[in-house]
Amino acid sequence: MCINNNEKIIPSGLVLSLERKQPSKRSKVQVHRLTCRKRFEEEVEKDMELKNLKLYLENQGIIEENEKLRKKASLLHQENLALMYELQKKFSSTLVHKH
Repeated sequence: MCINNNEKIIPSGLVLSLERKQPSKRSKVQVHRLTCRKRFEEEVEKDMELKNLKLYLENQGIIEENEKLRKKASLLHQENLALMYELQKKFSSTLVHKH
């Protein structure tokens, strides 16, 4: 019977292979680290999605407020033009009557 370097004969005559290993603590630690890392990455992703949603909603609010201010500015500009027209009309009619 041939025995390689990875096998050992025990008293009962059975051959015990040293290649059969139990999962090492190192691989368990690596799996644990990978699991923890994956959870961490998932938490970071969820956190980023939440921040992104908050920023999106804030941006939508700013866009709506900006539109309201644009409309208000437009109305004020139209009112200003109308008042300037009235002032010019009054001023020009006053000048015509004085001559």
